[in-house]
Amino acid sequence: MTDGNIPLYRAEALKDYASALLQKAGLAAPMADSVARTLVEGDLLGHDTHGLALLAGYVKEIESGGMTPDGAPEVLSDRPAAVLWDGKRLPGPWLVDQGLDLLVPRARELGTASLVIRRSHHIACLAVYMLRALEEDMLMLLACSDPNTASVAPFGGTQAVFTPNPLAMGFPLSQGGVMVDISASITTNGMSNRKRAAGETFEEEWLIDAAGKPSNNPQVLFDQPPGTLLPVGGLSHGHKGYGMALLVETLTAGLAGHGRADPPEGWGATVHVTLHDLHAFGGKAAFLRQMDHVAAQCRNNTPIDSAKPVRLPGEGGLKRRDAQSKNGVRLHPSIARSLQDAEQRHGLRLSQALL
Repeated sequence: MTDGNIPLYRAEALKDYASALLQKAGLAAPMADSVARTLVEGDLLGHDTHGLALLAGYVKEIESGGMTPDGAPEVLSDRPAAVLWDGKRLPGPWLVDQGLDLLVPRARELGTASLVIRRSHHIACLAVYMLRALEEDMLMLLACSDPNTASVAPFGGTQAVFTPNPLAMGFPLSQGGVMVDISASITTNGMSNRKRAAGETFEEEWLIDAAGKPSNNPQVLFDQPPGTLLPVGGLSHGHKGYGMALLVETLTAGLAGHGRADPPEGWGATVHVTLHDLHAFGGKAAFLRQMDHVAAQCRNNTPIDSAKPVRLPGEGGLKRRDAQSKNGVRLHPSIARSLQDAEQRHGLRLSQALL
């Protein structure tokens, strides 16, 4: 299907649809609104494996009891600049939103504030939360792991120990901002699932089978015994992704005191978020002077391919978000199909959000 044939949806109508579907499944309204906004923002930014592609799975989790539909996190530790919550398997986007509301005033007062959440449900697209960093004029670091599953082997190994363990960073510039959202593996579980469902392979060998043989076929993740995703750097330099996976595991499970050493509970996340107030260090003006300079050196760098100028992380996503907010959102064709069963159960139609 060409871009011209892909239907366009109204962003606000998509949020209303997703929230209504989540509420029909049993999720409390404020939580449903938070989750719906986060998922649609993921699609607006172009992260279409971590936007509404997750909605059908979230609905099933609510209906099966895998996601807690209402309540509040349990505060396990609360110091002025360091907080630990038990998320009690509440929806991840809502927990992160609540956490940021807690951290912003503390970071403004103290300079830095961190929150770690154990037993959260999945938190969706990390890049979405970086928008808050740009809005608040802060530097944000966000990391998550899922101790309940594994698909990435340590460098040199063949058995999965980690999830892709994403790490995100966001900060403002004088014009726009930077939003980094990367993972410790070359590709993700979401993209692997989509490729497998479509009968497609990756353009390069980003996986290994259980014997350690390189593969471009996502099916190896589902074979018995299963293969794994390769860490960033692949077979020759995968120590880099391996190190990042350990970094994220330490920031999340290590600081939470809960992770892979504990019994699995189902699809979820352990989360770490830290906010830094720019004024508490060298000052906002000095920060912007430095980072604007680096940004200009990147943007003005002579490209390898003149048709592909150097961009900053998140720059394309922010432009895409602006364009799709005005002109309509393009959803991956698999998303509508994935929601058909839930729509039949709850009497809603994605088509009502068409532009």
